[in-house]
Amino acid sequence: MSLGGFGGSRPGGHRPSAEINVTPLVDVMLVLLVVFMITAPLLAAGLKLDLPRASTAKPLDPKDPVVVSVDRDGRIAVDQGAVAREELAAAVLAKIADGERTVRVRGDRELAYGEVVGIVDVLVAAGIRRIALVTDPKAAQRPGQDARSGGVVEAPAPAASAAAP
Repeated sequence: MSLGGFGGSRPGGHRPSAEINVTPLVDVMLVLLVVFMITAPLLAAGLKLDLPRASTAKPLDPKDPVVVSVDRDGRIAVDQGAVAREELAAAVLAKIADGERTVRVRGDRELAYGEVVGIVDVLVAAGIRRIALVTDPKAAQRPGQDARSGGVVEAPAPAASAAAP
């Protein structure tokens, strides 16, 4: 007489299952996929800007620049990190240790011209001499210009500026 239940070879007895249950794995992977799909666009850019267009813009230099972005509300970001206007020069100088990197200023098209000049003035006052203004790469192009690389209008920073009385 046998009580059954744990008999290994008897029909109807309990045997260990040799199948892998993948349902929890699929559930976890779908949750991770949704999380990454939501967070990836947020990590792509510091500020949403509508850049002005310039037909004389040159393709971007492949070096890793420091990017200062100013949106239409005057919020400032340095390489995707928000900073106050008072901390702008210190934040940019901390990013460029050797002084050879270009600082690219991205200003929204709706931003007042004086705000962009004010940002450039803060950078020049801090001793930064390699400053470029970033424009929209979808502007009218010259023959041979690569539309995918974006464009910058680069001019040497002034040594000093004279103020009107």
